[in-house]
Amino acid sequence: MQALYVSVIAGAVLAGFVQGLSGFAFGLVAMSVWAWTLEPQLAALLALFGALIGQVIAALTVRRAFDKRILWPFVLGGLVGVPFGVWLLPHLDLVVFKLCLGVLLVLWCPAMLMSQHLPKIAFGGRVADGVAGAIGGAMAGIGGFSGTIPTLWCTLRGFQRDTQRAVIQNFNLSMLMVAFAIHLASGSIGRSTVPLLAVVALAVAVPVLLGARLYVGISEAAFRKLVLGLLTASGVAMLASAVPALLRRA
Repeated sequence: MQALYVSVIAGAVLAGFVQGLSGFAFGLVAMSVWAWTLEPQLAALLALFGALIGQVIAALTVRRAFDKRILWPFVLGGLVGVPFGVWLLPHLDLVVFKLCLGVLLVLWCPAMLMSQHLPKIAFGGRVADGVAGAIGGAMAGIGGFSGTIPTLWCTLRGFQRDTQRAVIQNFNLSMLMVAFAIHLASGSIGRSTVPLLAVVALAVAVPVLLGARLYVGISEAAFRKLVLGLLTASGVAMLASAVPALLRRA
């Protein structure tokens, strides 16, 4: 039992700092730690809750004005995707999910890091933004991964640092609140989970604040490298946990 709490605290502290700094990635970082010791469904619920707490704290700490015209397609698409993700979680093979997402991140993000002068993607308009939001919403329901695909899409769009931060911060906050409310209403969060939720909430608070403070001094170029680097590292961590699990099944 003590080892369980140590693992939960370690994952929450690390993920909280990363989320405060980058505005996303709590679920990815936390799951890369918790996947080794926690049951997949429990880890997914804790990641969702921790990401929500971290977003609330970060939103109050690093406030950014946002353009509603840019944000609303992401949110509208996300609201469609969240219920699907919540429904899918009990039926999903999380090992296969992490493998597929890890491969995507490991292949795509380094390519973008090495090709900084790629032209911005302008096609698709708000419909494409809504599709990215829908995928993010579904991933919020699965385990608090709401920011991964929308963040990647905003980077492809060429959004400036503060614009991207504002979109992802407000999108994540909206999706995570809806996803957690659906999980709560469906009864998937049992009494035995409540103490772990409390531990996650306490462990996240200070690291998020520290990460948010560091964000203020980061330049546009450094922020882009940070985001893509974190996505790549998250992909590697997911592969590191998924591949051995798949090999054990063989």
